[in-house]
Amino acid sequence: MTEQVTGRLTTRTIAMPADTNPAGDIFGGWVLSQMDIAAGICAGQRAQTRVVTVSLDSMSFIRPVKVGDILGVYTKIASIGRTSMVVHVEAWVRRERIGLREKVTEGNFKFVAIDDSGSPTPIPDEKDLPDYALPGYEM
Repeated sequence: MTEQVTGRLTTRTIAMPADTNPAGDIFGGWVLSQMDIAAGICAGQRAQTRVVTVSLDSMSFIRPVKVGDILGVYTKIASIGRTSMVVHVEAWVRRERIGLREKVTEGNFKFVAIDDSGSPTPIPDEKDLPDYALPGYEM
């Protein structure tokens, strides 16, 4: 049985030669930044305001990303507090743009919703969200 993706496809990009380390693999930091971008999109839609990353937990790299791979980042809200939330993020690749899909890493990103002055602000109830911010909504 093959592993299934958890969450919604939030971003997709191609791994380029400029993002490699001396061994020819894509830098882990580049992958991490792509995951943070996707998690921020997910958290911002759910919070309906600006969000900031405050921590990263349980990050594990499973396989390398290679030049030419398409990196798809999937997100899912794992938990919501009063002003913060945890977003579970999975990064998957399509090898050489068309090949087998493989999970390369996953992690949990914690965000805090903030107002215009940078102070924590409450996350709205699900009933107050627009359709695009609801779980299961497909763009």
